[in-house]
Amino acid sequence: MQDQLPAYATAGSAGLDLRACLEAPLTIEPGSTHLIPTGLAIHLADPGYAAVILPRSGLGHKHGIVLGNLVGLIDSDYQGQLMVSTWNRGDTAFVLNPMERLAQLVIVPVLQVGFNVVEEFSNSERGTGGFGSTGKQ
Repeated sequence: MQDQLPAYATAGSAGLDLRACLEAPLTIEPGSTHLIPTGLAIHLADPGYAAVILPRSGLGHKHGIVLGNLVGLIDSDYQGQLMVSTWNRGDTAFVLNPMERLAQLVIVPVLQVGFNVVEEFSNSERGTGGFGSTGKQ
């Protein structure tokens, strides 16, 4: 594992590749999920940051392998091993090999906010318009 620590693939990469820390190949059947260890533990410590685990685009597009929880959020005070919830949404079995790149880890800034209770909001251009309210441009 030490010779394959997460690294940025290019100078413009936002994500670090996470690898499947497996002893042997694992067959992921269509429709099934597995919790895959990465062999990596992190502790960001600063509440101004969090990590997110995102799918690798090629695995999802070519093989139907995506994250079972869609996005993994890792809080700054978490200290355990990173695990990747892996879901085969495709129609064929997929073999995940030891140390194969499985997901991406992105570190993001976080703002912790407080809430105020109000009776009503001041007017805005959008108001309460929700899904599709801005129309196609």
